[in-house]
Amino acid sequence: MSIWVGHGLRPEHRAPAAQLYWQAFGGKLGRVMGPEAKALRFIERVMSDRHVISAFDSTGQLVGVIGFRTHGGSFVGGDRSDLVAVYGRFGAVWRNACLAVLATDQEASVMIVDGLAVSSAARGAGVGAALIEALCREARARGFRELRLDVVGENLRARALYERMGFQVQNRSTSRLTALIFGFHTAFVMARVL
Repeated sequence: MSIWVGHGLRPEHRAPAAQLYWQAFGGKLGRVMGPEAKALRFIERVMSDRHVISAFDSTGQLVGVIGFRTHGGSFVGGDRSDLVAVYGRFGAVWRNACLAVLATDQEASVMIVDGLAVSSAARGAGVGAALIEALCREARARGFRELRLDVVGENLRARALYERMGFQVQNRSTSRLTALIFGFHTAFVMARVL
């Protein structure tokens, strides 16, 4: 498959990018961010086209995205007002509390991957690897020394990809709270020195 990567998202790619993101992370976030229609509306609302690199096939169809987080923002962020706009006041309160469980501190010298999502039709064609390499170049160009990500322990395919791409496990955490809220017990912090 022939692909090309570029920075940002055009307006017509926002909905497909939200769909890709939900396909990749809906299994983990579904209990909190569902139902799907509202989750998609929230993701599309808060996506930052300045914090994403996109992959397209030869026809111009979006086949993958890799979001990133810096002190300047994140790909899929948002705040309480965005939650209220989509889920209402009560829905925002408990969702905000649940999402706080996933929050992590960020070091100034580290760029964090804020989601890698590849369409099911393009998996195995090198799209994920191309997006990771593009993000590594972007991180180096911005002066970051390390690219870091979190991967759910049960996601063996993603972890294998990251290891092939030069990421190493820095930390392993287990949490009954994430198991209860999000359905995963173990997470690995992986990093690649740039």
